[in-house]
Amino acid sequence: MESTMVVATGICYGDSESDCSSTDVGKDKSNSKSNSESETESESDDEWKKKKNKKKKKRKKKKKKKKGVLFSREERVELGRLFQRAVSCYDLELAESLVSMADPQSLNDALCITLDSIWFLRTQQQLIGITGLINKIIANGACDFSRAALRTCFLASCVSACQSRSMSPADTVSLMAQRLHERLQECNGDELLKAEAGAKFHKFTEWALKCIHCHSPNSHSNSPNSHFRDKNGNPEGEDTDGVGGLHNQIQLQLSAFKTFIDLSGNQLTGKDFTEAFDAACFPLTLFSTLFDPNSAAAIQGLLAILVEGGADNVNQCFLEASRFGSTHLVRILLQIAQRNSLDVDVDLALGFASHYCKIGTMECLVEEGNAIAFLGPLMRAAERGCMQVVDWFMKRGCRDMELCLALTAATSSSQVHVAAYLLPHVPRHVLQTLSIEILRAAGERSAGSLDGVAFLLRSDFLGDPAATYAVADIISRSEDGAVAPELKSFLQEHWSEAAFLDGLRQGQEHYMNIMRILKWGGSPISLRDLPAPLRVTIAYLPLYRECVEAGGPLLSQRLRGKLVEAVTRLDGAVLKEVGQSSELLAVLEHHLPPFLLHPSRVA
Repeated sequence: MESTMVVATGICYGDSESDCSSTDVGKDKSNSKSNSESETESESDDEWKKKKNKKKKKRKKKKKKKKGVLFSREERVELGRLFQRAVSCYDLELAESLVSMADPQSLNDALCITLDSIWFLRTQQQLIGITGLINKIIANGACDFSRAALRTCFLASCVSACQSRSMSPADTVSLMAQRLHERLQECNGDELLKAEAGAKFHKFTEWALKCIHCHSPNSHSNSPNSHFRDKNGNPEGEDTDGVGGLHNQIQLQLSAFKTFIDLSGNQLTGKDFTEAFDAACFPLTLFSTLFDPNSAAAIQGLLAILVEGGADNVNQCFLEASRFGSTHLVRILLQIAQRNSLDVDVDLALGFASHYCKIGTMECLVEEGNAIAFLGPLMRAAERGCMQVVDWFMKRGCRDMELCLALTAATSSSQVHVAAYLLPHVPRHVLQTLSIEILRAAGERSAGSLDGVAFLLRSDFLGDPAATYAVADIISRSEDGAVAPELKSFLQEHWSEAAFLDGLRQGQEHYMNIMRILKWGGSPISLRDLPAPLRVTIAYLPLYRECVEAGGPLLSQRLRGKLVEAVTRLDGAVLKEVGQSSELLAVLEHHLPPFLLHPSRVA
């Protein structure tokens, strides 16, 4: 939320009404077609000169203003529009003439506009012209370096984001706005402030999109100064093979930004560099994994310059990028930290990435950042039931104790599907050694549900029914005050030796009640006249279904006691061994009609 507000409130670029859209300056509006390219270019030059002469007359009128007199808002907006168009077309003569007549606030606006243009430089001649213009603006009195740096770093990030080949610039901005909204929803704070931050960010991204459009080569293709061209008609200094050209452009842009830093002298503080660093990272953080790695060099160079200047929030931005899964930005910040001997918390970043299930970022943090702290993220993923993250850690390799603790975490939060996945991977000797601690910890940390504990017991998690029952009985009889009362009551009622005896007693009472009904029942329907299978069904079908629904290799002691009593009465067999639950259930099933056991099989 803090970084959001910094970006949203600090990028303010003066009179935002300054138009960044394409201009008609330099366009030939004649409908006639010439027969030669030289005639067309000559006509275009003549038209351009006529329009420049008109603008010079207007400037002469405005120069009548005395030096030091402030412009009105309307005048400043109009001047900004003229200056923006001149810079976009690289009409530096016009731009310099506008600088000479600007008031202090207009000069600061002009500094911002000129500095923004550096991220669209393509030739060495453009670099010389723009840096010269920046120098002239500063020499004339522009002094708001903080705003210029913050704004241009934000724009540079947006330019990189909008270079994605998979999405249009407009879709990119919409995606960033959507992710900002999601981020703000997760933040605590005043809803009005969050709405204001979201609105401002949307405003600035819209501005950035307009700025990108007005600096695109096609916007001023008819302007003779839009590019300095060589004898073959190509923009001078550009590499037509694509790869080399992009590298050269990036170097020109970073050189221009360094020139601005040098010209600002000591006017930019460490705080300014820190806020500019945040502004550069913020859009790419929201843009997440769709950030085009081909533009990484420009952003990496910009961020490196800001770190050299005194930005001290590399770790903060690194954690935010990890949280949002912006893997390419995470990689860039890792490299910057390594080259500048800065500490970044890769283990905490791994926790953030795993919490939000950013698998690609997790891989980057482990493989390139050497993150090794798996335990915390693994346990939290198990608690939340995030199977994808748990599986990722499992495949990466976890120590036995980490797996055991993750199993405990899944059990305590009743994430049965995660516990079922982890249980086979925890060595048996570890479970046997820590069985009491696992159940106690799970009960202590449970939030009212003991389904996870019941799952472990039903699954015979120790691989030995007698041992599993014994562990539950020990905890149920424990006098240790550290045992959660809910866990102790649950085990006493269902899984203790006392629960088995109580199950036998309830089974005996149930049998006696059935016999009383058969002999002395006053119901018009005489149960003793029914066939034996139906009598058995009436007496024991509910118990059978309860045992089947419980599932797992082991039944609770209470159910086992009831089942032992039922089988003894029906079959005469005495099966009390703790490992004979399936045999007991099979005997009961043998006495019940098949169509009641498997109703889905009846056509």
